[in-house]
Amino acid sequence: MRTATVTRKTKETDITVTVNLDGGEVSVKTGIGFFDHMLEALAVHGGLGLTVAVTGDLHVDGHHTVEDTGIVLGQAIAKALGDKSGIARFGSFYIPMDESLCFAALDISGRPYLAFDARFPEQKVGDYDTCLTVEFFRALSLHAGLTLHLRVLYGGNSHHMIEGLFKAYAHAFKAAVAATEGVLSTKGSLD
Repeated sequence: MRTATVTRKTKETDITVTVNLDGGEVSVKTGIGFFDHMLEALAVHGGLGLTVAVTGDLHVDGHHTVEDTGIVLGQAIAKALGDKSGIARFGSFYIPMDESLCFAALDISGRPYLAFDARFPEQKVGDYDTCLTVEFFRALSLHAGLTLHLRVLYGGNSHHMIEGLFKAYAHAFKAAVAATEGVLSTKGSLD
């Protein structure tokens, strides 16, 4: 089974993430309702089993909680993927969310990079600062070793735009971790 558990504790956050790339139960508790909703959508649409337990310094703001969750989730994904052999490697997907259209493309290359093209009309969705979306995906791509491109082609509602990005990422990731033969690289490894 392609599973991993990672725990990270700092003065700002205490986070444990368990990921199963082949499905399973989903339980997310970060203390930020909208972020929980996004991580649950990521798990359901990505076909993942996912447990996320976070205690963060929310009395400051949500930044450390969101970014550090991206770090730990990325580390858990990298650990669950192992040497990355036997995966399709690439994935891309469009998601329409009402008036919004979002796109994700990724390469599980071992070479982290984030291209992020989205501007949100509202600064907050519930208790979630919309500017933290890029922070989450930057941390995730860096620590999972993903080349990740995310784009909101158009939209007018920040909730729909962010949810579209999470779901587009999830479907692209699901395609990229699908089972295949060997290592899809001319050099023989994904690093």
